[in-house]
Amino acid sequence: MSAETVSAAAPMVRAERVCKNFGALRVLKGITLEVRRGEVMCLIGPSGSGKSTFLRCINHLEQVNAGRLYVDGDLVGYEEKKGKLYELHPRVAARQRRDIGMVFQHFNLFPHRTAIENVIEAPTQVKKLPKAKAITRAKELLDRVGLADKADTYPAQLSGGQQQRVAIARALAMDPKLMLFDEPTSALDPELVGEVLGVMRELAADGMTMVVVTHEMGFAREVADQLVFMDGGVVVEAGVPREILSNPQHERTQAFLSRIL
Repeated sequence: MSAETVSAAAPMVRAERVCKNFGALRVLKGITLEVRRGEVMCLIGPSGSGKSTFLRCINHLEQVNAGRLYVDGDLVGYEEKKGKLYELHPRVAARQRRDIGMVFQHFNLFPHRTAIENVIEAPTQVKKLPKAKAITRAKELLDRVGLADKADTYPAQLSGGQQQRVAIARALAMDPKLMLFDEPTSALDPELVGEVLGVMRELAADGMTMVVVTHEMGFAREVADQLVFMDGGVVVEAGVPREILSNPQHERTQAFLSRIL
């Protein structure tokens, strides 16, 4: 088997007994899971269950206290020598992170820059892409998220749903191999949720590997390949979304879904 075949067969994300503490608080207690290439995994669970923390560990915005996380076969944030982990230099970790797009609950756009200026910022500053090429690419991405006519509009003049779609275009501008979404619709008015989920559905249809923390069970049912229910810092139940949502096996999953469905 060639190296290329092995690489293609390897999961995009592999977590092995990942633990994360904040002082005495144990937030993640040994998370083990895999996300295959081109797959959409949705993480659900009550507030405080560790979903967002796990997402932030994937791109080393949070350091793990134990276990290992791999993205595209590379150990995230660390290098291993003789069985011991050594944290990567911040510049090296930042190079890893630029291959992972992340969309947050709050849009975090630069308020003093237009939509297109927000989208070209990282490619020109981090990847040193010529500005003309970055602008061409940004126009394509804004068109892709349905905002071609808002390129010169400032965030304050956009709705929440439009701002979140600019944030998605901004993440895509770095040509990531993996997209992470941390409750991307929870700050939106209900009538604006659909436009953001529509963009995410298109990304999934195009084969983007995605890990999504969400409370949108309809999206999870329709789009996700895997559904993972977390509670108390552990994976309680995982499997095919339709099966878990219609017939959860664990009483903790049953109790959670009975409150939100």
